[in-house]
Amino acid sequence: MKKVLVLLAKGFEEIEAVTVIDILRRAHVKVHICSIDKEFVEGSHGITIKSDVRLEYIDINKDIYDLIYLPGGMPGAANLRDDARVIGLLKKYDKDNVLLSAICAAPIVLSEAGLLKDKEATSFPGFKDIIDCNRYLEEVTVSSGNVITSRGPATAMELGYKLLEKLGLGAEAHDLREDMLYNFLLEKKGKA
Repeated sequence: MKKVLVLLAKGFEEIEAVTVIDILRRAHVKVHICSIDKEFVEGSHGITIKSDVRLEYIDINKDIYDLIYLPGGMPGAANLRDDARVIGLLKKYDKDNVLLSAICAAPIVLSEAGLLKDKEATSFPGFKDIIDCNRYLEEVTVSSGNVITSRGPATAMELGYKLLEKLGLGAEAHDLREDMLYNFLLEKKGKA
């Protein structure tokens, strides 16, 4: 079973967190919602989520994950960026070639860790000039090496499916696109 660690800090973007967590769990991925602080984490729009684990209990030398995911939102992304433990965790898992993903404002965290310098990336448009990457692309999702980035709340579903594909669960991603009416939405939008 694939394992994913989702890092949450106060002020995270709820849509970006819950959408991706939900899609991953529908595909039977084991997702650990990890707070960098307290057990309950309040999002940027006042929705509180209970974490499964707190960052202080993660042992980066023993706990094995297939993917580390960072939802955006402000000040959530800044809180992740400014936490030395988060930066150390990302550097360690990057060294182990674990998949890393960030959406919206959260690529600033990967940038702070120096993990985008040789990568292509995207982000919420307002962070384009803040992240230090090799090449910035204005795409829904951007995969570069072990890093997958995305634009913002509206792109969270597509990112969730893309992460399943990157985890080797392409059939599950395909089925969920159908079951969740995502393909139907795209078809109708294309006819509009």
